[in-house]
Amino acid sequence: MEPAERTPALVIHVETRSASRSKAARGAMSDVPRRSAETKLEEAVGLARAIDLDIVETFVVAVQKIVPATFMGAGKAEELAGIVAATHAELVIVNAALSPVQQRNLERVWKAKVLDRTGLILEIFGARARTKEGRLQVELAHLTYQKSRLVRSWTHLERQRGGLGTVGGPGETQIEADRRMIQNRITRLEQQLEAVKKTRELHRVSRRKVPYPVVALVGYTNAGKSTLFNHLSDADVMAEDLLFATLDPTMREVVLPNGRSIVLSDTVGFISDLPTTLIAAFRATLEEVLEADVIVHVRDISHADTEAQGRDVEDVLEQLGLDELRRGRIIEVWNKCDLLDAEARAFADHQATRAGHDVVMMSAVTGEGSDRLLELLGDVLSQGSQEMVVRVPPEEGASLHWIYQNAEVLERKDEDDGSSRLRIRVPEPKLSVLTRKSISVVSMGA
Repeated sequence: MEPAERTPALVIHVETRSASRSKAARGAMSDVPRRSAETKLEEAVGLARAIDLDIVETFVVAVQKIVPATFMGAGKAEELAGIVAATHAELVIVNAALSPVQQRNLERVWKAKVLDRTGLILEIFGARARTKEGRLQVELAHLTYQKSRLVRSWTHLERQRGGLGTVGGPGETQIEADRRMIQNRITRLEQQLEAVKKTRELHRVSRRKVPYPVVALVGYTNAGKSTLFNHLSDADVMAEDLLFATLDPTMREVVLPNGRSIVLSDTVGFISDLPTTLIAAFRATLEEVLEADVIVHVRDISHADTEAQGRDVEDVLEQLGLDELRRGRIIEVWNKCDLLDAEARAFADHQATRAGHDVVMMSAVTGEGSDRLLELLGDVLSQGSQEMVVRVPPEEGASLHWIYQNAEVLERKDEDDGSSRLRIRVPEPKLSVLTRKSISVVSMGA
C-alpha cells in the first residue's frame, strides 16, 4: 500500500515588536525567562512535524502591532501570499492565537488552509488519543474551539434575507443549526467526562486503601518523561523525539530500593500557551497529578529554553490548583544530561547543587542518576512517617503481609516462638489502620 502523500505546509511565527519590548522590560525587573522568536518558531515546526506535515518553508514575521482583520497587517499578508503560492503550500500554520475572522481573512488572501497554534495542538491531540477517555477529551476541546469558528462562515448565503430584514435568512439559520448541534454534542461529552471524573475519584479512593503511593511524572512535552517511565518500570510506552508522543496516562508498579512499592504515572506533556480548552477538557486526567503523593517534574536540561519550559509547567500546575502541601513534594529531574558538553555539564551540576537536594541530574537513556532518584523518592515518601518497633505473633501472617505492603521494614528479627520483631517506618495515614491490628508496639521512635 502506497504511503499517504504528506501535506506541504508553511510555518510562520509572528513576533510583535510591542510585545517584545514589554517582555524585555518585565525581564529586566525579574528573573522570568524569555524565549527568542527563533526558539518559538523551532517549537512550532516541531508541533507541525508531530502530525507528519511536509514543511516547505519557515519564517519569523515581525509586526509592530496585531491588526484585527488579518493579525499581521494587509501588506505583510499579501507579501506572504506570494511565498505561499511559490512553495505550493496547501496549509499555513500561524504560531499565534487567531480569531475566527483573522483565520478566514488569511485563508482568502493566501488561498490555503490556515491553522493557528490552538488548532494545530488539537490536531496533534486528535492523532495521539488512543483510549476512549482521551478521544472524548480531544473531541470536547475541538468542538469548543470549532464552535467559535462558525461565525459568518456561510458567506454564500449571507445576502439571502427575509423580506422585512427581521428574520435571518438561510445562512444564519444554518449557522444557528450547526452551533446548536455542536452545543448538544458538547453537553453530552461533558456529561460523559463527568462520569469519567467520578470513576477516577472512585479509583483514587480504592488506591488510598491500597498501600501504594502515587508518583506522577510531569514536564514539558518531549522532556523525556516516557523514556524515564520506561526505564524505571520496564514498560514499553511510546517514547519518540516528537512533541506530545504520549497523550493517554499510563500507570505501572515500581519497587523502590527500600522495598516499598509505588505507582508511577506517566502524563501528557505540557507546553507554553496551552489552550484553555485543552486544560478544561483534560482536567479529569490532569487532576490525577494533583492527587499524587509526589510529583516528579522532568526537565530537558539540554534544551536552550529549559528555564522557560520549567516555568510553563509550574504555571499549568498553578492553574490546576496545586496546593502548598504538594508543592513541597516536588522532585526535579534534570534529564538528558548525556547531551551536555563538559562545560555545560559542569555548570548544570553547579546549578543543581545550588538548587538543593530535591534535584536529580540524570539521563533516562543511559540510566545515570536513576538510583539517586529512586532513593530520593523513598526519602520524600518517608517524610511524616512514624518509626517504631513492633512484634507480630506467628498466627498474624496477614498483619505481617500488611506491614510489608504499607510500611518500610528497616530491620527484622524472627523470635524462637515464631513471632517477628520488626523495626518499621509507617506513613502517618496508615497509623490508624496499624493500631487496629493484633500487633504489639514495643517502642516508638528511632
